[in-house]
Amino acid sequence: MDKWDKRFMELAFTISSWSSCYQQNRKIGAVIVRNKRIITTGYNGAPQGIESCLDKGECLRRKLNIPSGTHHELCYAIHAEQNAIIQAAKLGISIEGATLYCTHQPCVICAKMIINSGISRVVYKEGYPDDFSLELFKQSGVKLERYEEEEA
Repeated sequence: MDKWDKRFMELAFTISSWSSCYQQNRKIGAVIVRNKRIITTGYNGAPQGIESCLDKGECLRRKLNIPSGTHHELCYAIHAEQNAIIQAAKLGISIEGATLYCTHQPCVICAKMIINSGISRVVYKEGYPDDFSLELFKQSGVKLERYEEEEA
């Protein structure tokens, strides 16, 4: 990892603080970058016009006792990676060949979107219980790297 990876990963963590997720440990941020330029960012939160779990004061997934890494459809939030990809599409910006920096390993749904969007590299910090997403990245050739800070 180089100094640019460190900068963009720090930015992903800053963006994660904007999340409207009720669970503090589920605040996720993403940054899509090409040629050391930020293209778009995303964080997990409810779609436009939909009240978030933070606003509601409870997490639907916790209320229904849904284990992490399963039943992604039972959540008000759109994932950070999805929001970053959607933002690029909304603005008409290609993300072909870009790098996505994310605070957490992408889930299988995000992995599929990342692969089809043309992103060529994903850098993440925290793990996630989704081995199938790891297999998809491996088969697709999208480079997946776990961010490790260099010791001083």
